[in-house]
Amino acid sequence: MTTGRSTRRRLLRATGALGLSTLAGCLSNLNEEDDAPSPTPDPTDDASDRFPFDVTVDHETADWDRYDPDWKAPETAPGPGSYGFEVLAENLAIGWDLAFAPSGELFVTERTGRILTVNEGEYEPVAAPDSVVDAEALDPGSEEDSWYVTGGEGGLLGIAVHPNYPDVPLVYAYFTTEMDGERSNRVVAFDATAEDPTEESWPIVGGIPGDTYHNGGRITFGPANYLWIATGDGDPGIENPEKIADPGELGGKILRVKPDGTAPEANPDIGEDADPRVFTYGHRNPQGISFLPDGTPVITEHGPGGGDEVNVLRPGGNYGWPEARNSGEFDSYEGTGYQRPVADAPSWAPSGSCFYTGDAVPSLQNRLLVGGLISQRLLAVTIARDGSRLSADHGTVHDADWMDEAYHAASTGLLADELGRVRHVEQGPNGDLYAVTSNRDGRADSGFPADRDDVLVRLHPN
Repeated sequence: MTTGRSTRRRLLRATGALGLSTLAGCLSNLNEEDDAPSPTPDPTDDASDRFPFDVTVDHETADWDRYDPDWKAPETAPGPGSYGFEVLAENLAIGWDLAFAPSGELFVTERTGRILTVNEGEYEPVAAPDSVVDAEALDPGSEEDSWYVTGGEGGLLGIAVHPNYPDVPLVYAYFTTEMDGERSNRVVAFDATAEDPTEESWPIVGGIPGDTYHNGGRITFGPANYLWIATGDGDPGIENPEKIADPGELGGKILRVKPDGTAPEANPDIGEDADPRVFTYGHRNPQGISFLPDGTPVITEHGPGGGDEVNVLRPGGNYGWPEARNSGEFDSYEGTGYQRPVADAPSWAPSGSCFYTGDAVPSLQNRLLVGGLISQRLLAVTIARDGSRLSADHGTVHDADWMDEAYHAASTGLLADELGRVRHVEQGPNGDLYAVTSNRDGRADSGFPADRDDVLVRLHPN
């Protein structure tokens, strides 16, 4: 099997044959708003009639197949050395996100601009959409230390699948574009089954601030079938702090929209000048969105010089950035009215997450699982409404008196330096647990990228 550069990939055959099918050119003509088939919708208008199929969905959290209002956190920590993995795909070019369709298809993004589907059958290479900024991937096995690779942290990032797929054949992508030297991010939906997806694509949210760094990028459909979007502040130099803290701007926010991109009536009222799509604000660079079994949203967020966070979201809440962060020269949360994190650490670099409810890996059930980048591990975060349930055998108990008073958390690192930079963790429809790595982005160490990087893996207990 030959190792490939960023324009090639290969698969390992694990349990049955896995294949990559093409979504060639699906976003290639969206480089400018004028080229798009239809404009980004007004957030307050009903835009569902822009589509040739009915994109509307029900919004009942209680109908979610993982809904459990009486869930309880485990009382003990997971065993740190009790996990292994099988490699399902390798030589991905900076794997970034995973999303399962209700039909069982697995969509994978590479930050260099490719979307892959993993199915039973043969595989084909995938073309790069023109509208995504150029993003470089180091060669597999490269010993180059290149923190500032072309593209920075931008490129093709998050992926989400319409809850009624394939009857509604929409796949949503979050990506970074550049026009006249200015970067921005957008979310676009495209018909993955169309003969030419370029002709069958629809802007969902545009005008999200972008930069070389702090692009956010995670998107997912939540328990009530709203699309959640994590945006970075797009301002790593903090040149416009007032915009980051302004709920009328889209940078540094968690957005919640309907599948057509408009704001739900149930979104919080943050004020007449707020964008109605904003669910929470005051975020720096969130890259993980997941949900407790009762439907409560939880995010992971990169902090400055440390101060990485796990936050439980309250509708309309202000999470303090860029004024407050419990790290470095920034003011702490103490003495403020900002929402507090449930957990923090100086060196996780937390990325994509899922709250795992499956039974394929029993000791991780009912825990928040988070991909760790600079920490090069999988993080298991136990979140409880009763702090007495968190035993001292966890790696860290997050019990500072300034933290979130309603929730308590403890964390344990797993698979340290076994996979490298874990970018995202996802639960499959049958309860299996998957992860994808970002070792070819120039920031890995301790032997990464390996010759087979980047990889898609399925985790299992030893």
